Amino acid sequence: MGKFVVKATEKGARFNLVASNGQVIATSQTYKALRSCLGGVNSVRVNAPVAAIEDQTQEDWTKEKCPKFQVYLDKAGEFRFRLLAKNGQNICHGEGYTQLRSCLSGIESVRKNAVDAEVEQAEA
Repeated sequence: MGKFVVKATEKGARFNLVASNGQVIATSQTYKALRSCLGGVNSVRVNAPVAAIEDQTQEDWTKEKCPKFQVYLDKAGEFRFRLLAKNGQNICHGEGYTQLRSCLSGIESVRKNAVDAEVEQAEA
């Protein structure tokens, strides 16, 4: 089972979703307040299991309704994903992957780990 690790920063708070093997599978933006960050955690729990996948790396990709995972190529040519909430807000994103298959596995890991993940407060 994964966990959300919430950490205070100089500008607010952010979270990482960490798999049971200790690997970070998704990272949030920096929120101005801890309460907002915890709201982001809840948003991942609610949206990840039902989010469609919009693969923008395909030539004729189909625009999906939110919530959705957007898969795209970054400037370095790596596959990445971001999770958008029902309102289109970016909740979290994954690391860069060299293969699409690995990126899609990252999305499945977020779906699997987010629902029951405990929240842990990290030391600053």
